[in-house]
Amino acid sequence: MITVTPIALVKNTRKEIEDDNWGEVTSIIELDSKFDEEALYEIESFSHAEIIFYFHLVDENKIETKSRHPRNNKDLPKVGIFAQRGKNRPNRIGSTMVKILKREGNQLYIQGLDAIDGTPILDIKPVMQEFLPREKINQPAWASELMKNYWNTGE
Repeated sequence: MITVTPIALVKNTRKEIEDDNWGEVTSIIELDSKFDEEALYEIESFSHAEIIFYFHLVDENKIETKSRHPRNNKDLPKVGIFAQRGKNRPNRIGSTMVKILKREGNQLYIQGLDAIDGTPILDIKPVMQEFLPREKINQPAWASELMKNYWNTGE
């Protein structure tokens, strides 16, 4: 058994789960009171952070353990749950790299987090060049098609 306790919560204007238009979403990650603001010292010296979060609104009965069509779109190929980034994952864990805007005390202001208001944050890690892939990234055409509106501004 593994026990993970959230370290923070997301605050933003997105109240509903949506698949697209996350590009301009600005969020505040507010640390839990058990953490002093020192836990975030110097995070703003990085341009980006990786945010690990919990898809808390995903119904346990909708968890996928095999394969499915991404976004339940039959025009897309059926692929394994670990070959996509859908929220209906066995452990309901999400991860996104975001732009750091600023830090104020125990709050981190970020842009581009695809998590709704109230989402529990499990971890925050600075993005370091040395942890990015050293090789060219390859992905199937369906993934690029699926993501074409994901980071749009929604306007």
